[in-house]
Amino acid sequence: MSALSPEALVTLDGIASHQRLRTSRIASVLGNRLGSSALDYAVAHHLLEGAEHAARARNAGHLAWYRKTTTRDLPHLSVGSHLLLSPRPGDLLRSEISETAYYLVGPDTSPAPPEAHGLVRSALASATEHGFGTLLTQHAPVICLLNHRRLDETLHSWALTRLPGTVFTDYTAHPEVLARDLIHEAAHNWLNDALAAHDVSLPADVTFFSPWRESPRPVYGFLHACWAFSLTVLYARQARRSATGALASFLDAHLRQQEGQFASAVDSLAEALPYVSANALRDRVSHAVSKAVDSA
Repeated sequence: MSALSPEALVTLDGIASHQRLRTSRIASVLGNRLGSSALDYAVAHHLLEGAEHAARARNAGHLAWYRKTTTRDLPHLSVGSHLLLSPRPGDLLRSEISETAYYLVGPDTSPAPPEAHGLVRSALASATEHGFGTLLTQHAPVICLLNHRRLDETLHSWALTRLPGTVFTDYTAHPEVLARDLIHEAAHNWLNDALAAHDVSLPADVTFFSPWRESPRPVYGFLHACWAFSLTVLYARQARRSATGALASFLDAHLRQQEGQFASAVDSLAEALPYVSANALRDRVSHAVSKAVDSA
């Protein structure tokens, strides 16, 4: 495969049609008129989960809201083509959906503060400048900002398979750090959609040692780590060129750490990739990791 730009890496036939089909099925269940964009796809899953919560709680008002709402009803939460959510810690939910906390857009969701809008706009601009705009538009259209942290504090971020297109993340005052973490979680969302779109089934009983988790991981988790961290390396290396001060030190540390992690993972990746039956998807993961390693 010839060298691919970040935009080309995440351009894969089948993903958009998979998203549209899934959205139309949810719209049919809810009885509303969702559109066909990536944002509609992400919001559809919020509405479906919210409707289920409301039905179980016998909350007729909330159930009606979830069944009639579309993205066109949420301009007060928009930042460009994204929705920005900034819930209080007490608003986070835990249920059978996930062992980790999550949040669903709802009738009581308030707009994020103006400073959060500015940070997200700058992060999206940085990601776009370095070739990751499409990834974030298509696979992180719903951004959920959690806790403000210092650069020297641990940052937590995650995505849920039940809420594709949504990213949950802590953040700092530096938009480049937010962009890095949005790219990482959007990469997870992308890979989930790509696996589903190409009907790839990975064995649960085959494991590889993951240097990121320092433990054996199933093929699925191992490939997810290789793919997501390779994209953060490609972004961070570009963002580092104009970074100064504490941000430059932070990105340097990230790149050094990932260089060591990939050195421990590349041999196992060669064994894991044949389990991906879709050639185009397999080639993209391999190419991304090769670019991350070569640029180190």
